[in-house]
Amino acid sequence: MAKDGTQRGGPRRGTGPKPKAVPAIAIGDLTAECELPDPYDLDGDDMPQVEDYMKDPQKDGSTLMAERIFRNTWLWLKKYGCEKLVSTQVIESYAMSYARTVQCERALSSYGFLAKHPTTGNAIQSPYVAMLVEFRKQMSQSWYQIYQVVKDNMGANASGNMNDPMERLLSGKR
Repeated sequence: MAKDGTQRGGPRRGTGPKPKAVPAIAIGDLTAECELPDPYDLDGDDMPQVEDYMKDPQKDGSTLMAERIFRNTWLWLKKYGCEKLVSTQVIESYAMSYARTVQCERALSSYGFLAKHPTTGNAIQSPYVAMLVEFRKQMSQSWYQIYQVVKDNMGANASGNMNDPMERLLSGKR
């Protein structure tokens, strides 16, 4: 404590006993054999089941696009061989956010960008605009997670068509 009664000061960084090195641990024989399962005994699912909440009917009677988006995203991941590397929950989150974005866009097309304030009656921004922004943020974050896995595991193949001159120019390949 300082002379004026305040809590400040204290030990300075870098003082005190120096940390000791961690001793190396003897692992032993690292050539132990792993028994691999017989490939004919493995059960494979072509695609994970789509959750029921992604198929629920909507209040206005329309169908939610989340199931179709989930399937398309999963098939895209499978094309690059990354379907096992991305969590199903991330794909579900992306599909739901994308579907809700489409719903908000449809509502804006139907009702417009302005709404009436419930107490004053003045014109205010439609609540669908704020919801659209939030769903787009969620959608982008989920997509960046998915795309980063593909990009890390595919390298230049995931970036696009290398026959495109602009793509070659930007990537530095001739």
